[in-house]
Amino acid sequence: MSIAGITFKTHTASEHEILDHLRACDSSFVPPLGDRVDLVGYSNKLFEKAITFEAWSGHTLAGLVAAYFDDGETRTGYITNVSVLPECAGRGIGSELLRKCIDYAMKGNYREIELEVDKGNIRGISLYEKHNFIQTGEKGDDVIMKWRNDGPRCVSRNSRACATPPSRRGRNESHHSCGIEGVHHE
Repeated sequence: MSIAGITFKTHTASEHEILDHLRACDSSFVPPLGDRVDLVGYSNKLFEKAITFEAWSGHTLAGLVAAYFDDGETRTGYITNVSVLPECAGRGIGSELLRKCIDYAMKGNYREIELEVDKGNIRGISLYEKHNFIQTGEKGDDVIMKWRNDGPRCVSRNSRACATPPSRRGRNESHHSCGIEGVHHE
């Protein structure tokens, strides 16, 4: 998928760029991310341990999906962050970053991807459901959602893998886009 003025990269952001991005997106999280974690420590953890799927607008980190793919025993990935700068929301950046994360999981033969999202984050939950994540439980104020690798996915008009099977899409939909989302799973 091509989004005007946006370049997609994997694992290139510096710790400082991740921190700047999270600070800029802080109030978009439900609840604000800074209320849940120390942003400096969290940025360091993402930089050191996560695979980052990034959307860049020039030299600005406009969107970020960060996931841990280090559970070789269960072959489960864990999405710890999904965020898009408020001024870039609604352009499909979050959806494209999720697709790239799902593609990475499929290529690495991961069985599933798990995430936690606040029960009050209706936009986030809707986005994840559009990408074939299902609610599997609750943990405090969070909903646990999982995407399972059930084999080949449909192919959208632009030949990119689409994580939502045709049976879950509307008649005229080939792929999805959404605005700002906020997830935290530590």
